[in-house]
Amino acid sequence: MNTASRSVVSEIAAAIESPSELWLARARAHLDVLTKPTGSLGMLEDIAAQMVSIRQGDFAEPLRKAVYIFAADHGITAEGVSAYPSEGDAADGV
Repeated sequence: MNTASRSVVSEIAAAIESPSELWLARARAHLDVLTKPTGSLGMLEDIAAQMVSIRQGDFAEPLRKAVYIFAADHGITAEGVSAYPSEGDAADGV
């Protein structure tokens, strides 16, 4: 890395601020009133709160050019509770 590159990296690093505690608290409060048990999404709630605190923006405003995919297997299909099969096929939209 040359001197000019080091300078640019140093400037960028110096401009990075810690996430806002105010926005972090607002995000957690919002997550806690959603129709789900408090904290039920585990680490995903921490990530969502951190994203909001970094962006300091609207909770519903999506990131540009982003894809969020969440999947889990809790054995629900084996118990006959789920309306959907355990095999997912993107062609079927499952």
